[in-house]
Amino acid sequence: MTLLLVDDDSPFRQRLARAMERRGFEVVDVESVAEGLENARGPKPPAYAVVDLRLADGSGLDVVEALRAARPDMRIIMLTGYGNIATAVAAIKAGAVDYLPKPADADAVEAALLDHKEALPPPPDDPMSADRVRWEHIQRVFQQCDRNVSETARRLKMHRRTLQRILNKRAPRP
Repeated sequence: MTLLLVDDDSPFRQRLARAMERRGFEVVDVESVAEGLENARGPKPPAYAVVDLRLADGSGLDVVEALRAARPDMRIIMLTGYGNIATAVAAIKAGAVDYLPKPADADAVEAALLDHKEALPPPPDDPMSADRVRWEHIQRVFQQCDRNVSETARRLKMHRRTLQRILNKRAPRP
């Protein structure tokens, strides 16, 4: 059970690597997109990967795409401290099988890596509020428009200044 761990937060990466080794994984931990791509293109790509979305030298999505191309059956988990629906969708489209918020504990990572069920998860006990769903939708469209406020406002059929006020506010509570 080989595992590639790509995260630029050294203390978190090392702690997670030790925890995953105790669970029987052979862990290779790296801290950059360049090292992640190098491992993906190596002679023997890993069976599992845990990749941070935002790395110091780029996006973890690039690593996910390279890993998926190198080994289509690989189970890839995306981690991020900047979670929203837009980035979750992008991670799944790039080839990740799950998306976990940081800090994720080793039990959650292991469960996501080894859970091969394709069934939908049960509904949440505490679903998002309508305000939060609206905010997430706006963020997703904003990301799809390459963070262009005018284009996002046109697609959402709202005034640009109204959109700017919404984007400047903090996310509503879930």
